[in-house]
Amino acid sequence: MPAFPRDELQEMVDRWVAANDEAGRTGDWSHMAEFFTDDAVYSWTTGPNWDFVAKGKQQIKEWAFGSEMSGLEHWTYPYVRTLIDDQKGEFIGIWRQIAPVKGPDDVNYEIRGTGGSWFRYGGDFKWAWQRDFFDHACAGAVFGAMAKNGQLTPRMLERMKKGSDMPGWTHKSEFDWFSTIADIEA
Repeated sequence: MPAFPRDELQEMVDRWVAANDEAGRTGDWSHMAEFFTDDAVYSWTTGPNWDFVAKGKQQIKEWAFGSEMSGLEHWTYPYVRTLIDDQKGEFIGIWRQIAPVKGPDDVNYEIRGTGGSWFRYGGDFKWAWQRDFFDHACAGAVFGAMAKNGQLTPRMLERMKKGSDMPGWTHKSEFDWFSTIADIEA
């Protein structure tokens, strides 16, 4: 694991957070894929038996920032903490998940709990991998409340019906996150 100049990592994080904020404003997440190396891996756990896994910039663009963000246009994910390890070339960002829709209490829906991403820097202002984590029980409760109140977009309802048939959903027997990052680091 190479060390990277602290200033370079800070600039990468600043670029990433600015692009994230812009994507939330515009609803267009597709340009976020440009922040990844050609062979990057982007994943998160989707439950006890499934992970979402996108391998390579094209899958990251089409699946992570395409099909997985479908129905979540204009949701915002503001970063509230950023932690940089320049010796390992890693970054952890803690973020919120806020819907562009207000609930019955006249407050925007928000997925409570801790949400975040763990990144490995690949140099040249690109991530080699990203692993997200968030509270699935809280996400389910928010989406359930929004569905009950008729506030989910048709695209989000369609996505939810597909479940594990969505692109990138990988059974736990086919993907081991820690082995994957060990292979990338080798």
